[in-house]
Amino acid sequence: MNLLRVDMTRSIFTERTYKINRLTNEKSPYLKQHSNNPVDWHPWCDEAFRIARREDKPVFLSIGYSTCHWCHVMAHESFEDEEVAELLNKNFISIKVDREERPDIDSIYMASCQLITGRGGWPLSIFLTPDGKPFYAGTYFPKYSYYGRIGFVDLLNRIIDLWNKDRNVLLRTSDEITAAINKHFESSAKEAFDDSVVDKAFETLKLNFDPEYGGFGSAPKFPSPHNLLFLLDRNNPQADEMVQKTLTEMRKGGIFDQLGFGFHRYSTDGKWFLPHFEKMIYDQASLIEAYAYAFAKTGDALYADTINEIYEFIKNEMTSHEGAFYSALDADSEGEEGKFYLWTSEEIRSVAGDDYEIAKEIFNFTDEGNHRNESNGNSTGKNILFLRKRPDKLYEKYGRSKYDSIRINLLEARKKRIPPMRDEKILTDWNAMVISSLANAGSIIENDDMVAWAERAYQCLMKHAFVNGELYHYPENNITGFLDDYAYLIKAALDLYRATLNEEYLFNALELNDLLSENFEDKSEGGYFFNKAGANTIRVKDAYDGAVPSGNSIQLSNLIELYFITGNNSYRLSAENSIKTFSSGLNKSSIGYTYFLRGIKKLYSKDTSLLLIAGKKTGREFLSRLRKNTDLYYLHVAEDNVERLIKRAPWIEIYKLDSEKTVYYLCRDFTCGIPTEKQEEILSALTTKK
Repeated sequence: MNLLRVDMTRSIFTERTYKINRLTNEKSPYLKQHSNNPVDWHPWCDEAFRIARREDKPVFLSIGYSTCHWCHVMAHESFEDEEVAELLNKNFISIKVDREERPDIDSIYMASCQLITGRGGWPLSIFLTPDGKPFYAGTYFPKYSYYGRIGFVDLLNRIIDLWNKDRNVLLRTSDEITAAINKHFESSAKEAFDDSVVDKAFETLKLNFDPEYGGFGSAPKFPSPHNLLFLLDRNNPQADEMVQKTLTEMRKGGIFDQLGFGFHRYSTDGKWFLPHFEKMIYDQASLIEAYAYAFAKTGDALYADTINEIYEFIKNEMTSHEGAFYSALDADSEGEEGKFYLWTSEEIRSVAGDDYEIAKEIFNFTDEGNHRNESNGNSTGKNILFLRKRPDKLYEKYGRSKYDSIRINLLEARKKRIPPMRDEKILTDWNAMVISSLANAGSIIENDDMVAWAERAYQCLMKHAFVNGELYHYPENNITGFLDDYAYLIKAALDLYRATLNEEYLFNALELNDLLSENFEDKSEGGYFFNKAGANTIRVKDAYDGAVPSGNSIQLSNLIELYFITGNNSYRLSAENSIKTFSSGLNKSSIGYTYFLRGIKKLYSKDTSLLLIAGKKTGREFLSRLRKNTDLYYLHVAEDNVERLIKRAPWIEIYKLDSEKTVYYLCRDFTCGIPTEKQEEILSALTTKK
């Protein structure tokens, strides 16, 4: 098995005759950003490697994404530079990859970087043999060496020298790295799941918790919503306090866009003050879900307000005319990170006028500026807007209308600036995340418009991404789906089913799950591969939860929900096999698998229940009250769907239907309690079982 086993079925465009390179006709915004570089870039394709073999040249592989700040820096310093371009064009075959478009390629070569250097990130810079085997890796390189850090020009010259004079060293290195990568992606020996890892994960989070500002660790500080959801599942007062502190401090901080709403990627400091300014759609989705379940548990209106604010940002800035969701907003504008979001005090004075002092008390800017250059610590004379108090406390002091007036006036002034670039890729997995979060949150906070928006997006996605029984990851570029696309879309369908009781969503989920199992399940070892089987394909299988929960973590929860709904034991067996497959990693480092642990809890918890709703469909208000119980699944059976449902869930056949009334059965282990028509009895039973 060699590292080239990744799908390279891409066409290549003809040799360029103008001052543009092969990337000019690519769909990816990131690749298009590099279409005017003097570097003779290739997209990822077989032809690039054939040229490398024919010309006996190593390959330089650069992987990044359109809103990546340090990708822009390296592009400006090196890829737009004629000196660097000459070195690359003469001595290498250069390939550009958008990690969001091709996460399969990124995952393999990111693993190689982590094995070689002990760390990873973007831009990802990999040097390969013509057979695709890596022999050197890194992330960002400055153009020239300084302070002991090798520059890109020196690095290229060293590799050229080694390739020409001592190539065997590089080839041996590439073989060793390839063997290590193949071993990395091999299935570990199955282990029994150690129940104590759940408590260990909690203790680790507790140990790393920042009691002053919330979040975990010091700096940089990431929101990590899946850790917050794991804590909310604990039903532990201390865990709940950690979540509430984190969500409240994040909403107040500079990581939240106080004018236009939405969260930036992460905080470069420990106070949630200085963000890395890009805005990713998946962060908005994950945080909506965390705020929604926190609201369900606490009833704190701040969390519902924050959900509505993120939703407003998504609708205003991140939605296509058909209702699907774009990928990201860049961190940079006019060549500077954060320029769009920063203010001098005089700029604010010119907008706020007589309300200047109130604006200062609300948003905490200073005359000299509170923003410092991240690299050298020098003051920029500009300000990041943030809150020292919760918004509701500021409303009480200044009045909601005054607060909103100042905010909106500043926002309107900001709209006149040159905005950050928007990456308008529509990716299936990230769209499904948003759909899930809006369906969940809309149901929990009783916002029907939010649920309707999720339904609209789902229909758009199914129209364009699910074609002739094939799901596409990036439909516009005909890139077929990966595990995450299927798993997240199944979750979206199930969440919409719980929000609406429209059985079509349930049947969609069942159909997609059949396809996922057929294309991605490891029938012999358990768990799910990230990519489909095929010629020249190394298959990646991992459950580690990174910036977002892994496909295996999401699919575990999907399987458990489908098992409780249908009673089909094959879903449970697949879930248990997946748990055994990944138990080795779980037992060693539980903190990296918190969303996966949520699924395990649901499978084995005595609190996990199913509400069978027989007959007439129940109303949205009752569903909203039910959604506050995260261990509860639903199944609605009526005369017009019972025959179809029985084929998938034969256990329901014994329950009688009356089209004129709604009867509720609270069930555990496919044994249902005494039927009742009283909603309060169901709510009381759910409270009592806790």
